[in-house]
Amino acid sequence: MRRFMTLAAAFFLMLPLSGLAAEQMPQSPLGQHAPAQKKYPKIVLFSTSWCPHCKAAKEFFTRNDIPFINRDVELDSEAMELLTGKYKSQGVPVIVIGDDAQVLKGFDEGRVQKALDQFRKK
Repeated sequence: MRRFMTLAAAFFLMLPLSGLAAEQMPQSPLGQHAPAQKKYPKIVLFSTSWCPHCKAAKEFFTRNDIPFINRDVELDSEAMELLTGKYKSQGVPVIVIGDDAQVLKGFDEGRVQKALDQFRKK
């Protein structure tokens, strides 16, 4: 009986954590300068955990205090549907700037910076 109670207690303590693991929340890395987020449009990065170009994009945004939402397409089926359906891409990274104002496939730091500069001039 004591063993059953211990297992039941462990189960109920772990139950809330299972919901967190199942639903990945969008990530928005922000640097110490939170007001900088007002300078940038909404940026969504479609990525995977193992992709070196995705990692470079995340590091670029983080290093430059540019807020972004990371959507891991291997963990987020809705993100995968958007990537393959709406954005017609079979690969990552895909960077969406603004409300679909610009969609960049692949990561090139200069190209991303140019797109952000153009968007911010509007």
